[in-house]
Amino acid sequence: MKQAGKKWYALSHPEAQISPSLLIYPDRIKHNIDKMLEIAGSAARLRPHIKTHKMAEIIRMQQQAGISKFKCATLAEAELLGRCEAGDVLVAYPLVGPGPERFLQIQKAYPRTRYSCLVDHFHTLERLHKLAEKKADSFEVFLDLNVGMNRTGIAPGKTAFELYAALCKDPFVHPRGLHIYDGHLRNPDPLKRTAECDQVFAAVLDLKDQLKKAGFPVDTVIAGGSPSFPIHARRKEVELSPGTTLLWDARYASSFPEMPFLAAATVLCRLISKPSEDILCLDLGHKALAAEMPFPRAVIPGLEGATQISQSEEHLVLRTEKASNFDIGQEFYAIPMHICPTVIKYPRAGVVVNAEVTDHWEIAARDYQLSL
Repeated sequence: MKQAGKKWYALSHPEAQISPSLLIYPDRIKHNIDKMLEIAGSAARLRPHIKTHKMAEIIRMQQQAGISKFKCATLAEAELLGRCEAGDVLVAYPLVGPGPERFLQIQKAYPRTRYSCLVDHFHTLERLHKLAEKKADSFEVFLDLNVGMNRTGIAPGKTAFELYAALCKDPFVHPRGLHIYDGHLRNPDPLKRTAECDQVFAAVLDLKDQLKKAGFPVDTVIAGGSPSFPIHARRKEVELSPGTTLLWDARYASSFPEMPFLAAATVLCRLISKPSEDILCLDLGHKALAAEMPFPRAVIPGLEGATQISQSEEHLVLRTEKASNFDIGQEFYAIPMHICPTVIKYPRAGVVVNAEVTDHWEIAARDYQLSL
């Protein structure tokens, strides 16, 4: 993976590249896909999320590895997956406003792809029912369960049972199973994280057992994100939906060092000013790098001893006693703390092969609407 005498991220000719620029490394993406398959045990168990990368080429890399099921957050991502002829796509985000009608349009436009969406409230079921009846169409759905993330979903229990039962009885809405996202489980100790994950998943298993005993089909349980991916992989008959594992980032690398994934994206940036003897300023502002994380916003090799002290639209300011060691115009490669919202700041990514930018891949689902 590394070149002799050269860092994995470094370009042979960075002077030709504008900054800031998003760079991705296909050899490291392939490594991450291979490790996902190794952990899951088979491609059939994987339903990776594409929210991190939003790129057709990375979807196709996964398809070439045998992965045919995917998860997405936006209808633009769902359409992109249809264009890639993905076999099975879950839109794991509540459909509101014109969303349900757009979903049916996408479903009709890409008949080779099996689409499903989420339901977590009787109001949603009623709306899907009325629209499907009007359009003489149907929705396939998963019941979205809230296991502590407190973002979307319905808590496992009596009301969740009743909602799933209503799904099973509806002629226009067909349930496929249960969906959970436990992104709040981020304990850096893998043993404690496992115990916490097992504890919240017990309620899911209990609901599943109750539904099956009542004669309701629960064909599939889709569980987890990247931090809980290896934990859910140990369970039988669970589909796994990691997303950040494709590109990884500095936050997950530091939080979960036991996980075998590699950072596969950087942001090429440059030193643009040295306004005082201990201050450096890079062209790495909010518009180039995700800003919702506390400092540091990125790991920047070569500047490990510098303290990131402020960020504005176009600037990242650092303090270091070694400012005199660096030259105006010098290139650096920032590994974002949070890669997902960093990717969407760019219309395309430079593809790095053998230390050269050989191609550019479009962030195709960057916007919230493609054509439908």
